[in-house]
This record gives sequence, C-alpha cells and structure tokens, in this order.
Amino acid sequence: MLSSPLRVAVVCVSNINRSMEAHSILRRKGLSVRSFGTESHVRLPGRRPNHPVVYDFATTYKEMYNDLLRKDRECYTHNGILHILGRNERIKPGPERFQECTEFFDVIFTCEERVYDTVVEDLCSREQQTFQPVHVINMDIEDTLEGATLGAFLICEICQCLQQSDDMEDSLEELLLQMEEKAGKSFLHTVCFY
Repeated sequence: MLSSPLRVAVVCVSNINRSMEAHSILRRKGLSVRSFGTESHVRLPGRRPNHPVVYDFATTYKEMYNDLLRKDRECYTHNGILHILGRNERIKPGPERFQECTEFFDVIFTCEERVYDTVVEDLCSREQQTFQPVHVINMDIEDTLEGATLGAFLICEICQCLQQSDDMEDSLEELLLQMEEKAGKSFLHTVCFY
C-alpha cells in the first residue's frame, strides 16, 4: 500500500459538474482531493442554446446560485444547475482554475481530451522543482448529471485500487487496461514532473 495518502485532482472545463461530482464522491470515500477548471471563465447553460451564462472564476457558487435564482428560478431548477451549484457550495466556496494551483498531486484526472491537453501543456511549461512525477489520466465523461456520476464512480474505483497498490508506478498501466475493458472506455495517460 502507498505510504502516504494519494493526492488527487479532478479537472473539467469550468469546475461545475464533472470535477465537482468526482470531488464530492472521492471526499466521501476519505481521499485527499481537489477540483479545478481550465477555462478563462465559468460557463453555465443559459436559457437558450448557445447563450451560456458566464461568470468570472472569482464568483462563488452561492453568488452564481443567487444570480440564476433571480434571473429564472424555473429554468435553472428544471435544467439542474441550481441543484449542482447547491451541491458545489457544500464542498467548497467557488470554482478554481488549475493553472493557478501550485499544489502537488500524485494523479490528475481530466474529463475530456481538450482539458487533458491544457493540463499537460500547463505542467510541461512550469519550471520543474522536485522532479516528482504526476500521472495525468483522461477519461472522457459526458457533461450531464448521469455522466458525471458514472465518471466519478469510475475515478473513485481507480483511486481506491491505486491506494491499495504496493507500487503505483508499476501497477497503473495494467490497472488502466483492466478499467478500459471493464468500463468500455479508453484512457489517455502521461507522466509529467513537478
């Protein structure tokens, strides 16, 4: 088993749905977890398609919730955004950008390929300090309530297996192959260094 707790990050576009669902489940399982987004602004589905509601990352989940409640309670209740923001507020005050985090992680999960590319690019552009490896793993997760929940449980299962592993470096590739077969999903995986 790993000598210290596995340090995990989960990253999606806006740190609203997929990364926060995984954050919630991993935290309940006792794992050390943080969650992030990668975009310059938080974008939530608006009242009309292709017209998102846009917030700065400094906006708290509570401020977003209250703003949407004021704008159209029925619409944002029906599409689930108020529920998601309420859950998020119970986990942490507001969304965070991965590019502004200086903390070290053992594993970083991303929820879609463009987020994976952004995270890997950001890590590779940082000045290496400790040469500590970090595994970046992408699993495409549908940005729906159900997709986020299914993805979060799969991420949790991978983390629990890694936590039990004697040597994460040796067992990770085999574990991902087993999970690909089991879940019918493919993973991208690379190792970066801090």
